[in-house]
Amino acid sequence: MRRNLIGMCIALSLIFPLNSWGQEALHFRQKLSEFISIALESNPRLLEAQNRIKFHKEIPSQAGSLDDPMLTFGIMNAPVDTFVLNQEAMTQKQITLSQKFPFPGKLGLRENIAAKNVTVTEQDYEERKLEIKRQVKQAYFELCFVLAAMDITKQNKSLLEQFIKITESKYSVGKGIQQDVLKAQVELSKIMDRLIGLNKRKEAEQAKLNTLMSRLPQEPIFISHGITKTPYLFKLEELQTMALDHRPVLKELQAIKEKYQLAKRLAEKEYYPDFNVGIRYGLRESNRRFDRPDFISGFVGVNIPLWHKSKQSRKVMEQVYKTDMVQETFNDSRNNIFLKIKGITDEEARTGETLSLIKTGILPQARQSLEAALAGYSVDKVDFLTLLNNQVTLFNWEIKYHRELTTYEKNLADLERTVGKDLF
Repeated sequence: MRRNLIGMCIALSLIFPLNSWGQEALHFRQKLSEFISIALESNPRLLEAQNRIKFHKEIPSQAGSLDDPMLTFGIMNAPVDTFVLNQEAMTQKQITLSQKFPFPGKLGLRENIAAKNVTVTEQDYEERKLEIKRQVKQAYFELCFVLAAMDITKQNKSLLEQFIKITESKYSVGKGIQQDVLKAQVELSKIMDRLIGLNKRKEAEQAKLNTLMSRLPQEPIFISHGITKTPYLFKLEELQTMALDHRPVLKELQAIKEKYQLAKRLAEKEYYPDFNVGIRYGLRESNRRFDRPDFISGFVGVNIPLWHKSKQSRKVMEQVYKTDMVQETFNDSRNNIFLKIKGITDEEARTGETLSLIKTGILPQARQSLEAALAGYSVDKVDFLTLLNNQVTLFNWEIKYHRELTTYEKNLADLERTVGKDLF
């Protein structure tokens, strides 16, 4: 029994390492990149956005084109008493070809407005990509945490099973009490219950990750789950400047503002008339008395902006207000992005300090405390409750370390999405 206790003390450094996945950590980022690539290629939300871009790209050339010319056929001055077309000299069969021409500059502005809509949809697509990448990373990190927690829990289960054997051995020779055996068994039952819960969480996170990649939710996922802490070297002001340059939602709002500015210029041109230019050919039929030549006519028509005070002027002001509105929306979005960046950087600083404290202080101390308790228990100087409490404490802090590490990495995923570019 004493030999078993000494062996357990030696094994603690193997049972509770800070990172117990060794070489698997080297493949962690590679697998994450693979999942992100699959999601970006197959996620329905992104495919839908791609098709939206495609159909918007078909619009500018339409907006910049003239209306189709109009070909009209008619009869003019037909006598109603006989409807004979060669009876009267003014009776004509007419063919009219006309074309509408907007005032110079209008077509170009309409085409540019449609082009801005393309830019808006492209930035919306980029924003969706950022969100999908964030969701994949967060689901992946959470799945890694669950798998790490399951590993640690299974290791603790093995350790508790050894505790039970030791307490049963001591009880059988009259050196222990039955209560110690029962306490160890209760703690083992708690561990088994926790494993059941962790397994359910694993299935949920796998389903979430599969759905992001447009796979069946129940499809199995095999990953290397050794999370390592990513270095964080950015300053707050640097990140905020990056967000202004790269965040798609800000670029989208800027494009919308530019579209409204173009729409204002187009509304101002509505003060000027459009033109309708045409040519008309009149065919006259000859009779035995007269040889009648055909007629040809031309015309130019213009619309008169007579109601400009209630129509065109209002349209101009509508676009002015839209421009001001989207500018304030831009300002609000920028402020919220800056605030979120500040919140994430503060949280990363806190989490980083917590990780350092746990890694360099609490875990070594908890491990030493458990080793001392094991040694004391072997010579009956420490009761079993103290030994069990020390083991549970170490177990909880191991889980806490990986929880904080996962939170740290998930916050970095949030930061990348908020800034609008890959940072790590």
